[in-house]
Order: sequence, then C-alpha cells, then structure tokens
Amino acid sequence: MLDYAGPVNFPPTQKKLGVGQHPHRGFETVTLVYAGGVTHRDSTGAGGTIGPGDVQWMTAASGILHEEFHSEAYARQGGPFEMIQLWVNLPRHDKMSPPGYQDISAAQIPSINLSDQAGTARIIAGNHGSVTGAVHTFTPMQVWDLRLKAGHTLSIELPDNHTTALFVLHGQLQIDAQAIQAAEMAVMERAGTRLQAAIVEDSIVLLLSGQPLDESIVGHGPFVMNTQAEIVQAMEDFNNGKFGRIPH
Repeated sequence: MLDYAGPVNFPPTQKKLGVGQHPHRGFETVTLVYAGGVTHRDSTGAGGTIGPGDVQWMTAASGILHEEFHSEAYARQGGPFEMIQLWVNLPRHDKMSPPGYQDISAAQIPSINLSDQAGTARIIAGNHGSVTGAVHTFTPMQVWDLRLKAGHTLSIELPDNHTTALFVLHGQLQIDAQAIQAAEMAVMERAGTRLQAAIVEDSIVLLLSGQPLDESIVGHGPFVMNTQAEIVQAMEDFNNGKFGRIPH
C-alpha cells in the first residue's frame, strides 16, 4: 500500500493531529517525510520525531501498537506538510518475528549521482553499485528518493522480474508515449532490467522495486497475513492484550 498525504498547509495549532493508538501485524510501515514533522511512539518502547528527508521504518511483524502525530514543533508553527507511508509485506516465515523500529535520519541516507546528469538518488533501501541503503529489509527491495533534472534521461539497472513502480510527487516523466504527472504512479512490467524515463520537468520521484513474495495475502484493517485463520488469531491476540502497550 502507498498512502500519499499532502501537499497541504496546516495552520498553527495546539491540538494533536494524526492517528492515535492502533495495532498492526504481519508487515512493515515506512514513513517518509518531505515537509513537516511526524512523531511516533510504539509498544516496543521505540519512538522519535522525523522531519524532511528522514525515514521511520517500523516492523510490526508479530504485533505492535503505535501512534503517529504531527510533531509538537511543526504543529505549533504550521506550514506545508507532505509525506508518504508505505505498507511493506513480510514473507510468511517472518510475519511472526519480533517487532522492531529503525529511525533513519537524512544524514544517514547515502546519496549518489545518476548517469546522464539526470539528478541524484538517495538510497533508503537496496543498493546502487557499491552504495548500500541505510535500512535493513527482510527481502530484496529498492526504495530510492529521486531528485531529477528536466531535459535528461533517467536510466537505471534493476533486478529482473522484480515489481517496480515510480511515484511522481512533483514534476513530470514520460515512459514511451505515456506521461506520468504529479500524484501519479507508473507500474512497470516485471521482465527486463533497464528502466528508462524522459524527465520532462524537474521532478521528485519515489522509486519502489522489490522481489515478489508469490504468497497468498489476506488483509483485514491493520493486519496483513496469509490466511483468514491468521487474521482471526491476530484480532484475538490484540483483544487479549498480547500486542503490549505504549509506555507513558
């Protein structure tokens, strides 16, 4: 799942804006902030505040409670807000792993120059040549924050048979004769290894690419499992308090 929030301007407020305590099981949530600020707390005791360029990578796995609100400093001053949250599925054998949390600052994310002077890529997850992203993942994937220059060509080599998508936040790309504009996503065919796109306007783009799990998926609200029985078990475990509690 990809949830694109913004861009929008929030006025200054003393209220807590966001999502209160709720559970997850069976997957990971990935929050990327482009503008504004987000504060997270969860039942592992982890938490933190991220701003532009930072990433929170939370592994719900066997079960976690968390909450997400606009950061206190951002809410107090208001202004532009823009973020993306991804839900990254876990393979069957990792769904009941212990929950975890990776708080990745912008300074920890390596950046590389793309060929043809097309711009830069921040390697959040995956790798480009000898450069490896800052995040640990359970399965092979690429999550890159691209800043692209108009008039050049984006040309990237990716693994064969991976699912690949480009989400354009700002600007415009063209693949073959198809234009991909702001708030639009292009999903590629799996066959082949060379991804190419003409950069029509200066653009901010999120590249997502990963090895397909080829497993059954059953989703229900905040749970993503492989069978309906596992969904029922997740609800029972949550109702019985087995996801822990958020420390106060």
